[in-house]
Amino acid sequence: MLVLPDQSRQIARLFSFLMLGERLAHDCAAQQEAITSDASVRRFLSAQARQEGFHAQVFQKAIIWLAPRGINRSPGFAPIEHYRKLIQDAIRREDFTETLLAQQVILEGLGVVILNRISMGIDRRGLGFNRIRRLLMNQEHAHYQFGLRQLEQILASGDASAGMLQQRGREYLGLTDVMFDALADLFDSFNEDSAVYRSEHRRHLPQWLT
Repeated sequence: MLVLPDQSRQIARLFSFLMLGERLAHDCAAQQEAITSDASVRRFLSAQARQEGFHAQVFQKAIIWLAPRGINRSPGFAPIEHYRKLIQDAIRREDFTETLLAQQVILEGLGVVILNRISMGIDRRGLGFNRIRRLLMNQEHAHYQFGLRQLEQILASGDASAGMLQQRGREYLGLTDVMFDALADLFDSFNEDSAVYRSEHRRHLPQWLT
């Protein structure tokens, strides 16, 4: 993603979308902690909630720096709020498996793909921020891998099937497609194709889901 000086407000709008995702991840991890009895899982989720809160702060500060006069609401606001409502419903039902699928695998997988491509663009332009980028990427990847391991253990135990997870993931994946469609014009302003991000996200997900 090559960024021109006059694109700072557009970058800020993209970061606004990512900030919404990080806030959702923070809230979800904090609530997941309350619906699992596994002490080691609870410790991980507690750490994840803190990390996601920090990520949201990083993006918020970047938005203020890039667009001190403010920006219009992110085009991905509506679908991500719908996504939040679905996760909240799963939490109310204490369906820990569904929350892992929706949050740590599908949503974190989306974050990993977008952050990776943003990081590649920053590298090409030599813009720095290496330490903070590595930190965010490593933590997001760890959250994704945690969710993946948890779901693979659930599949191995027979408590869920691949078909069940595919069915539960269908609406969440549909919403990620809506997010990409909503962000298409924003990606176009960077000469990027949102379809590439969409396909990379699908490739990043486990085969038993897609």
